[in-house]
Amino acid sequence: MPERPMTVSDSIVIDADPTTLYDRISDVTQMGSWSPENRGAKIAQPRAAAYVGMVFEGHNKRGAFRWSTRCTVTAADPGARFAFRVHVIGVGKPLLHGRIANWEYRFEPEAGGTRVTETWNDDRTNWPDRVAGVFDRIVTRGKTFADFQQKNIHLTLRNLKRVIETDATTS
Repeated sequence: MPERPMTVSDSIVIDADPTTLYDRISDVTQMGSWSPENRGAKIAQPRAAAYVGMVFEGHNKRGAFRWSTRCTVTAADPGARFAFRVHVIGVGKPLLHGRIANWEYRFEPEAGGTRVTETWNDDRTNWPDRVAGVFDRIVTRGKTFADFQQKNIHLTLRNLKRVIETDATTS
C-alpha cells in the first residue's frame, strides 16, 4: 500500500441549489469554465444528462504542456453525487491505458446554499512511491500530485462559486 497521500478534497458553500450545481458540474463540456487545467471535454455519445457509463475525452493544459484523457462516469445521482474515473491518457490523444485517478463531487444542502465537495483519488496504487514521487515532481514542477491537486481543487471550487453566483445575479 502506498505511503504517499492518495486522496485530497476540499469544499465550499455556493449560493445555489444542489440540482443546479450538479447540472453544471456533470456537464463536463463546461468544466474548463472553472478548472485551472481542464479546457473542456467531448462526450462520446451525448444525451440530455450525464449517465453512469458515459465516456468523455477531457482536454487539459498545464503551462505549455497539453494532454487528453478518456474518462468514464461512475456516479450520476442528480443533486447528490457526480463521479468519474480517468483511465486513458496521452499527449494530443488518449492512448496509454491504466489506472490514473478518480474524481468525485458531492452536493449537500446547507444554510446559504449547497456545500460542494470535490475529491481526487490517486488511482496509481500500483506505482512504487519513489517512482510516483519523481514523476509527480517533474510534471508538477516540484510538488506531489496530492499537493498539486489540493491547490487545483481549491481554485476550481472558488472559480465555480464565482461563475455560478455571477450567473445568478446577471440572470
